[in-house]
Amino acid sequence: MARGATRVAGVDEVGRGPLAGPVTAAAVVLDPARIPAGLDDSKRLSPARREVLATEIAACAEVSLAHASVAEIDRLNILAASHLAMLRAVAGLRRPPDHLLIDGNRLPAGLPCTAEAVVKGDARSLSVAAASIVAKVARDAIMAVLATEFPGYGWERNAGYPSAAHREALLNLGVTPHHRRSFAPVHKILCEDSGTTY
Repeated sequence: MARGATRVAGVDEVGRGPLAGPVTAAAVVLDPARIPAGLDDSKRLSPARREVLATEIAACAEVSLAHASVAEIDRLNILAASHLAMLRAVAGLRRPPDHLLIDGNRLPAGLPCTAEAVVKGDARSLSVAAASIVAKVARDAIMAVLATEFPGYGWERNAGYPSAAHREALLNLGVTPHHRRSFAPVHKILCEDSGTTY
């Protein structure tokens, strides 16, 4: 897929679906001589296995992590914020890559080199799989910390995704500064609290 490029980075993001927390992206350049065994789509790995692999990836590959904040998600929309996080992750690599493999079917604008969108890339490319693992572990850790500051929403378990428990807590406990106000379930509660109708 890299068409002869010598420095290829896999790029993936996690956190497009949650109601709370940032969206996180990773860019990973693997060393072909030191690829950790068992790389796979992060969604198909247990949390414990993801943690182990994230540590192994960090030890033998070049990794850059970046985020787009809740404020940026609400201002830009989730797709644009995801692309912003990806651009930041690529920019954070020590040396510019020759080529990018980006999970999904759309490429961010303003990339610094050639790139291709790879549908289901985290299952088809080892470097994209590595990026998905690193991003998932990093974002889950952020949400676990936020869960200690805002207990009751279950973020340490649901990572901000709209589980039944999270939705119930949102109704009972209200909206936090870390909730995405542009997302329909959160927006609806804010409108009901203010008595505003649209």
